[in-house]
Amino acid sequence: MAVFLLGVTAGTQPAPGEWAVADAIGQLGEFDYSTRIEAARTIRRASPIIAVPTLADAVATHEDGYVRYRALVLLTGFEDSRTEAVARALFDDPNDRLRAVAYAYFERHPDAGVTEPLLGALAKEESEFVRPAVVRALAARGREPEVRAVLAREATRGEDFFRSTVIEALGDYAADYALPVLVRIAFQPGPLQDDAILALGKIGESSALNAVLASQDDAPRSLQASIAAASCLLGVACDVQMDYLEDALQYAAAQEDYQEELRSISAALGAMAVRGRAEALAMLFSVGRDAPERARAPIALAIGTVALRDPALLMQVLGDEDDPAMALSLLVDAFDMFQEDFEEEQFYVAVRGTYWATEAGSSERVLAEETIARLEF
Repeated sequence: MAVFLLGVTAGTQPAPGEWAVADAIGQLGEFDYSTRIEAARTIRRASPIIAVPTLADAVATHEDGYVRYRALVLLTGFEDSRTEAVARALFDDPNDRLRAVAYAYFERHPDAGVTEPLLGALAKEESEFVRPAVVRALAARGREPEVRAVLAREATRGEDFFRSTVIEALGDYAADYALPVLVRIAFQPGPLQDDAILALGKIGESSALNAVLASQDDAPRSLQASIAAASCLLGVACDVQMDYLEDALQYAAAQEDYQEELRSISAALGAMAVRGRAEALAMLFSVGRDAPERARAPIALAIGTVALRDPALLMQVLGDEDDPAMALSLLVDAFDMFQEDFEEEQFYVAVRGTYWATEAGSSERVLAEETIARLEF
């Protein structure tokens, strides 16, 4: 009997054929959740020779907009060079879900020559679901002068929600060219102040240190975590900062009226983890496992964000946990709250790679298999 595992067929029975894949694509829009999940699994374990052109055709021609969207998400999981042309053709599609995935694809493939269309999209895209993907795709191209000028400008204008996505992307892509803009925002009281402080820390330029430290003067309680995280990332008394963040996270998780602070602390630790600080992610798992239900969501979301940005670090820290199953439940919570199908599919691809790169029976392979099963891939 063949065993179908992790999107690849083991055993002698052939992978799903063309008709099976076509039928499964048609079921991606079914109302029943289990039917949709099983359809996606069928497609993932199909041969790319069959799945890629069939999915590409569904993206282009299927009458159901949601099926087109899910087909595109699954197509990106095959990491096939033909996907670039499919994604490029969707920049002007009226379906905002499709546009968002297309732009997100080019964040992960920054060498493709789509800078000019992306700049054009930024000028006209107003969807709160799509614009962040455009911003991040451009941030991945920060070596290009025209992109630098546009993103530095976008960090200073428009609605706070959109500005926040720009500031986060500048930090994630170490945009040292935006330091003057970010320093100014870090000194301006308001909802973007903590975003700018964290971005300065993630960029890691010592010239930003004075701005971060100066912001400690009379800083409100909600900013202290961002300041501590940024200071640590910039090399200032990191042991002290981590001790503070651990105490603050434990305290905020135990207090009913500290939800704002809990979100700030969790986000700060998540930002540190995205920069490779495994101890920050371990701290989130440690406190989140035993946190009361009302405190789990912000901690889980921070963990989930790390998973989407750095799957390898997430799996490393998860493997070091004394109770990986309990820790994994926080990741499941995060994925249940997210609406990031493309990013989640890329996480699956990374974990699948871990599975096949490790020895049979090893703890790493067992954990990868459990992770994919718990997340219902």
